[in-house]
Amino acid sequence: MKTAGWRSALIYGCVIALCQPLAACGSAEAPAASTNDQGDAKAVAAIPANAPLVIAFGDSLYAGYQLGPKEGLAPQLQAALAEDGVVARVQNAGVSGDTTAAGRQRLTYVLDNAKTKPALVLLGLGGNDMLRGIDAAQTRANLDAMLAELRKREIPVLLTGMIAAPNMGPDYAKKFNAIYPELAAKYEASLYPFILDNVVGKPDLMLGDHIHPNAKGVKVVVEGLAPLVEDALPGPG
Repeated sequence: MKTAGWRSALIYGCVIALCQPLAACGSAEAPAASTNDQGDAKAVAAIPANAPLVIAFGDSLYAGYQLGPKEGLAPQLQAALAEDGVVARVQNAGVSGDTTAAGRQRLTYVLDNAKTKPALVLLGLGGNDMLRGIDAAQTRANLDAMLAELRKREIPVLLTGMIAAPNMGPDYAKKFNAIYPELAAKYEASLYPFILDNVVGKPDLMLGDHIHPNAKGVKVVVEGLAPLVEDALPGPG
């Protein structure tokens, strides 16, 4: 991770330490959707039925916590790809509050029920494990199992990382923070080291809880992810 990335990670870790009584990212009951959708937003071109499928599989940071239908990671990523001339369908498979254990349980179901074999899976889980103080070894084992399942199905992966809050202690942080780069290397997966890089610590990019990005913050995340997604997809881009 670049120096700027570590700075963002430290800021995020400090914020999480202050907000840790929330217990989990986006675990609140059915948050109301934002009404921030712009009425004059550009119309999204129809996606061909045979377009490559990208599944965004994660927790509230993927699910679009408290955001409108067009403001979450999946719709913004799909729109960004289209603007770059890359036609792909991005499916939102994020569930607020999911731990890696919960994700491991539902991954097979999501893959088996996809309309077509995914061209790419974005995998972003672990933040809720950290907030709940779940043993980092369990987090690693669950992510490892999911990556193994995706490899078995010959589905490329883009792994988005998370960092441990400082109050978890240096021993936990050392074990937890190493999970993402080490598993990415093991499975030859693309890696975006910290999902909220360049977003945390900027009030204009975050919701009031200071943990989840608002629509503008998601746009920044997408700007970082889109090039990696394009590189992983077949065809142009």
